[in-house]
Amino acid sequence: MDAVCLVMTAMGSEDAAEMLAQQLVEAQLAACVQVMPVKSFYVWQGQSRREAEYLLLIKTRAALYAQVETFILAHHPYETPEILQLPVTAGSSAYLQWLGASTLGTGSQTL
Repeated sequence: MDAVCLVMTAMGSEDAAEMLAQQLVEAQLAACVQVMPVKSFYVWQGQSRREAEYLLLIKTRAALYAQVETFILAHHPYETPEILQLPVTAGSSAYLQWLGASTLGTGSQTL
């Protein structure tokens, strides 16, 4: 079984987040993307910020991380978007098999 990971990014609008989620799944770069509203607190260019954002939790294979990152950078409106990879150390065997089959790989369609 290939290693899997969770990639996180956030976007400023629900429509943009849903569009990116759909594109990642359709490109078979992600098996599943969850979109949820969050409030982000951070400092950007010396100013304290509080923003409503939409967090994307992207489930994919670790081997696809570089492609996922490149895809996000190409489709993200932020100057410096959050893109974090978190390793998955365990999970349901059936779910992990589905995740692997739903992303680019052996037997899957390629871009």
